[in-house]
Amino acid sequence: MPVHDRGLVFSGSVLSAVACVSSWILKSPSPNLRTRSTNCGRWLTPKVNIEEETARLSEKAEKHLRAIYAKLTPWQKVQVARHAQRPHTQDYINALVSDFTPLAGDRLYADDKAIIGGMGRFDGTPVMVIGTERGSDLETRLQHNFGMARPEGYRKAQRLMQLAGRFGLPILTFIDTAGAWPGIDAEQRGQAEAIASSIATCFDAPVPLIATVIGEGGSGGAVALGAGDKVFMLENAIYSVISPEACASILWRDPKQASTAAETLRLTAQDLKRLG
Repeated sequence: MPVHDRGLVFSGSVLSAVACVSSWILKSPSPNLRTRSTNCGRWLTPKVNIEEETARLSEKAEKHLRAIYAKLTPWQKVQVARHAQRPHTQDYINALVSDFTPLAGDRLYADDKAIIGGMGRFDGTPVMVIGTERGSDLETRLQHNFGMARPEGYRKAQRLMQLAGRFGLPILTFIDTAGAWPGIDAEQRGQAEAIASSIATCFDAPVPLIATVIGEGGSGGAVALGAGDKVFMLENAIYSVISPEACASILWRDPKQASTAAETLRLTAQDLKRLG
């Protein structure tokens, strides 16, 4: 089911989100409400209440943002889901999970940083948290391989799920990936088997598993962490077996038809909830 995730910046203002969405996604002019609200103290007359004017502009920005998001097309939702300023798994862990202790490695080959996980407390309840992490800048994106996991990442996820089962810890997974890493090295180490085993481990978990798509849920790389007792999607997240660009390349031999593919794939939270 869709969960509200209005705005692009996790802790940013509504005003900056309005300008970002309207100018970047819709390519339409947006009133510079942020500048007007921050500079109102310099151009308002002494008779005008600065706090009231700022509140009025904020309310106007909120209405403008709601109007923009209410009209987003599926392709625009794809762009929002992929936006670099969306919060990532690490942001949700920092905001929602206390006493977090990260756990690393699959005990077989290596530690894949595209998938992070560990134990902590959610609202006071001990939980196991697992999620794909894209990174927030070039350095961390390279470190996390842009959120595309290799077999050792999925085997690490399996290890943490099994550990959660042993200790009776509910599992929370956060999904934000374009898909599993498609490199030759991953295939040589058994990518397909690792994904299938991860899905099976989700099904076999003796504890509740709640999966949330927080951005892009792409292909088997997303399902490997998403076979839960409850599956949630943020309002502007997407979930699909194939990317719109790849779908367009296959069906029409033209990746420029991605917007048409996005419409056809029914990949938005609203479409998936409606389809059941």
